[in-house]
Amino acid sequence: MDLSQYAELFLAESREHLSACNQLLLEWERHPAASEPVGGIFRAVHTVKGMAATMGYGRVADLAHRMENLLDHLRRGGKPPTDDTLQLLFRATDALEKSVGLAVAGRERELDIAALLGELDRAGAKEKSVPAAPAASAVASVAPIGSGRLITITLRPEAPLKGGRAMLIIRKAQKLGGVHRIQPPPAAFEADDFDGRFAFELDTAAGTAQIETALRAVGDVEAVTIGGGEEAHVTPAESAAAVAGRSKHIRVDLRRLDTLMDLIGELVTARGRLNELAARWVGQDPAIDDVAIQVSRLSADLQSEIIQARMTPVWQVFDRFPRLVRDVARQLGKQVQFRVEGKEIELDRAILDELGDPLVHLLRNAVDHGIETPAERKRHQKNPEGEIVLAAVRERSSVAISISDDGRGIDRARILDKAKREGLVGPHVESLSDDQLLRVLARPGFSTATAVTNVSGRGVGIDVAMTRIRVLGGSIEIRTEPGKGTAFVLRLPVTLAIVRALIAAVGAERYALPLTYVAETVEFGTTPLTTMDGRDAIVLRDRVVPLVDLRKLLGTNGGAPAPPPRRPVIVLEMGERRAGIVVDGMLSQQEIVVKGFEAPQGTLPIFSGATIMGDGVPALILDAAGLV
Repeated sequence: MDLSQYAELFLAESREHLSACNQLLLEWERHPAASEPVGGIFRAVHTVKGMAATMGYGRVADLAHRMENLLDHLRRGGKPPTDDTLQLLFRATDALEKSVGLAVAGRERELDIAALLGELDRAGAKEKSVPAAPAASAVASVAPIGSGRLITITLRPEAPLKGGRAMLIIRKAQKLGGVHRIQPPPAAFEADDFDGRFAFELDTAAGTAQIETALRAVGDVEAVTIGGGEEAHVTPAESAAAVAGRSKHIRVDLRRLDTLMDLIGELVTARGRLNELAARWVGQDPAIDDVAIQVSRLSADLQSEIIQARMTPVWQVFDRFPRLVRDVARQLGKQVQFRVEGKEIELDRAILDELGDPLVHLLRNAVDHGIETPAERKRHQKNPEGEIVLAAVRERSSVAISISDDGRGIDRARILDKAKREGLVGPHVESLSDDQLLRVLARPGFSTATAVTNVSGRGVGIDVAMTRIRVLGGSIEIRTEPGKGTAFVLRLPVTLAIVRALIAAVGAERYALPLTYVAETVEFGTTPLTTMDGRDAIVLRDRVVPLVDLRKLLGTNGGAPAPPPRRPVIVLEMGERRAGIVVDGMLSQQEIVVKGFEAPQGTLPIFSGATIMGDGVPALILDAAGLV
């Protein structure tokens, strides 16, 4: 049986267990007297060891085994871990994560962990308290029982890599004697519906306890029944309960979900074309109307289900940040309490995968530039331990993710002074609004750090985050107050591939504007006009809203039809920012398939993609963040 087919599953399972290790190590570091974390870490490392052994990744299994030994001594000793021990376990967890990746990539021989293994062994010997209980095999019966023993195995319902685990049990059994009549056949172990129950005949002179000990050593074995003797085995009721409790979830390759999304995108485009054609036959053939309505309904239901299948809770990305914040804070000599809120909020997996890097930059920024040193915080009568909060909140059809700290805040005067020296703002600007502050901070290469370190000072961070978020169809806002802290707020659409949009006309062209950021529409000329920072604006419910005339912005006056006498204004809202987009007309609302595109050199930075309309003609998608 080829175990390589399980490599990706092994990688995913191992990463989940190692993420749990990091979370538990952080908890143990905060509460050294607690006994629960070390038990959880031990179980996670033990599981990784078993899976690695199943896959034949010997070096990974050896590293996990050395960690397991140290953890076993620690949990038996019951003493709080020293700082050196915790640092060793953090480094060992990092090494185990790296080794898992190399093993799956077929580069396990590149592992250079001899020094780390030595440290783990020495730490284990130091922590060793009482001798472990004798192994079961030491007291096992070795009296010959005879040949042709019927062996029935039941793996735990939650066991990962069931097929690989079953094959490893067969190999273990073959070391004890001849194995015959495997049911179901080994080929069935590779099936998705293999539930971990199988049987075989074993010709061996080994004793009952010796057989059971050898087979259970593979791990995740729930029951072993040998020859129908006195051995404990799972009852029919227990077996039924185990089956009933089996997970209703399966792992699906993301590439399949991406392919499904591409196909549903093509179907949505075809649906639009069908609806346009059916509209020409209204009243002529009811059957065409019925088919068009049915296809629209079925494709909409299918689209909804595929989008839901791609939705992923944000904790799958957020869970790696507590360790990041802890490491950066330790490196900078700062004390930081990190809190995560809204872990259950869901985003499209494609967006979530792209969100990791921007959040890393902003979190490192918060620790480095935001949180003060303990001594500085004490001087300002603040808790020596700073706080950083990463929170996700659902807002209508978008998700807001904020990174806030209770640190020193941003020194606007210092930023303004440096911006003037670099020519980023005019010499007569006296202060920076939040929006202007963000634009200055997001300029590539802009940095206020006095020295380059491996944390900051290279002028990267906010610009990288802002670029990535804009590509995702989102926006970034900043709020800061001296002495009280700073918050960055990222607003993102829930999904990218298919969005509902307002189709607007400007001259002879059509443009799509995602409804996520459309607050309302008004008619130009029906609301009071004014100016704001030299721009035309309207007063809407006692609030000044600046206007953007797309006809002027796009330069479509020459050769285009004259604008209609009554023009609509689409009011966009992104957090606290608002703008009114003046267009020639609003044509419809419809779902569009978003296609990325490389904008030609010199194109205005107000487009986030393109789409194909129902008549087959492409239309550009307006970027709300570039207009507000």
